[in-house]
Amino acid sequence: MKQILLNNETATLSFGKDIAERIILHSDTDIEIHLHGDLGAGKTFLSRSIINSCGWDGMVKSPTYTLCEEYELDNLLFLHIDLYRSTDAEDIDLFDIDREVKKIKIILIEWPEKLLSKRNPDIDIYLKHVEKKREVSVKIHSNKLLKKSSL
Repeated sequence: MKQILLNNETATLSFGKDIAERIILHSDTDIEIHLHGDLGAGKTFLSRSIINSCGWDGMVKSPTYTLCEEYELDNLLFLHIDLYRSTDAEDIDLFDIDREVKKIKIILIEWPEKLLSKRNPDIDIYLKHVEKKREVSVKIHSNKLLKKSSL
């Protein structure tokens, strides 16, 4: 597991941009990323950076209350899911995240530990505050984004 220390929001934006570049340049298949961390650790901030860096020019809302926000770009479909307020096992089923689409599907799940059924993410990202910085640990389970990647 690789650990990275992000000194400020600009570094977190840059980290999200790096992930986005790997998605744009090297992905030809669906990708699932699980984001772990306490409240305020930066899960939504990082998700916003990834989605915006892939070309979304609108607002990226936190899915805390809606549980899922979708962002459709030319060849990408982002499903940004936040399970913090989820209390029902069926909540994740409502989004039909495993549906077939003609685009590359990027699934970002915040609070994946609330999933009752096991999923196999391509990447787990763990965020935590260390003083006024963010410590990020990345655990890669597939090589989908590893080509020339600094992850």
